[in-house]
Amino acid sequence: MSSGPDLTSGARIAERARKVVPGGVNSGQRSVPGLADLVVTATSGARFRTADGREFTDFHSAFGPPLLGHNDPDVARATAEAGTTLGHMGVGVTEGEVELAEQLTELIPSVEKVLLTSTGSEATFHALRVSRAATGRRLVVKFQGCYHGWHDSVSLNVISAPEKVGGHDPISTGILPEVLDATLVLPFNDSEAVRRTFAAHGQDIAAVIVEPVPHNVGALLPYQEFLTTLREETAKAGSVLVFDEVITGFRHALGGWQQLSGVTPDLTTLGKAIANGAPVGAIGGRADLMDLFSTRPGAPAFFAGTYNGHPSVVAAALATLRKLREEPVHEHVYRLGARVRAGLDSLYTRLGVPAVVTGHGSVFVTYFMPGDAPRTYDDLLANDAALFVGYRRRLLDHGLFELPLNLKRSHISYAHTDADVDRLLEGTEAAVQAVLAEGGARDLENASTMGGAVR
Repeated sequence: MSSGPDLTSGARIAERARKVVPGGVNSGQRSVPGLADLVVTATSGARFRTADGREFTDFHSAFGPPLLGHNDPDVARATAEAGTTLGHMGVGVTEGEVELAEQLTELIPSVEKVLLTSTGSEATFHALRVSRAATGRRLVVKFQGCYHGWHDSVSLNVISAPEKVGGHDPISTGILPEVLDATLVLPFNDSEAVRRTFAAHGQDIAAVIVEPVPHNVGALLPYQEFLTTLREETAKAGSVLVFDEVITGFRHALGGWQQLSGVTPDLTTLGKAIANGAPVGAIGGRADLMDLFSTRPGAPAFFAGTYNGHPSVVAAALATLRKLREEPVHEHVYRLGARVRAGLDSLYTRLGVPAVVTGHGSVFVTYFMPGDAPRTYDDLLANDAALFVGYRRRLLDHGLFELPLNLKRSHISYAHTDADVDRLLEGTEAAVQAVLAEGGARDLENASTMGGAVR
């Protein structure tokens, strides 16, 4: 006699998870409608397998960090070898940390000195802390649609509902109002708004933090004049300009977006892409700012982290950077990315579907809306979320994985092939046609993340 429903292996494990892990996942970004029973058992190159025996070609790529592909053999080998000789001491420094810092200062235009963290969120937290320490000022400027991590100063106005744009839209409860009040939110790509804000508040602004490309809402490409305005206004006011290159760093170029744009910030934050997805982040920039951290005895801005510079992640980072420098990684992913964008653009024209295919290099995203490529968050409000989420759910039927959440971008890795692109284009056409026949996805609850907190 059966003791209960005939659950698949994935469903059984997911049910166990929900009993002991709130919601069954260890990050709010992993709780995705329609994927409640997704249990990943193996990753390799451009693919992953599930507990139910299914294999997917992965264009989500863990939000982007594994530029080389999952479980890159050279990175895995370096990590394993490091573990045989060196454990984490939590005191002093290792030669690997020094070598990694030397490479980061060599590669990234703004970085004169650098400190390692375990996450990108920690890096952006420290960037704002040291900016306030350096300036003695209170205010921070961020932009609608940009995500800079989980800490209170920047946990607002990412994917906001239309009625929340233009005001404070915190993504979590439990944040002190006075912390939110110290953050000014401006529209991305609006140089005039930046100039007005500095005219009114410049002497009170400690820092401006920006994703040079807001990839957390897909791909809003910046106007060059906008980035130049940020540099000019912060320099004139004595404020600190922070480029959050947790996503753009290494994926678009070894020197990040600042290398491509020629605009050099005061501080730069980096994330897991340093080490092909291993848990590492970094903050680097002007030496006078970095010397304010308490890693230099007597300096005023406290900085600590037991896992900072862990030997295994340092080894992963060094192996990743070596491969990025020595092999045609960017040439490969840029070529395939261009193929995807051109193929998708042709596909939607043929189907007569209003769509804007955009992105840069290895990043691609389709917004279902008429007109030109969006440049501001307000432009994205026209996106047909039902079609956006719906076709990605249908892609699963074709063994293809793009994250089925509204406005999320997709990625090409060094492990992807032309055949993978062919399959993606074929599967996308079938998935879009199926969703159009159905009239779009019907269940969109929780299909947008990082929106306003429920009160």
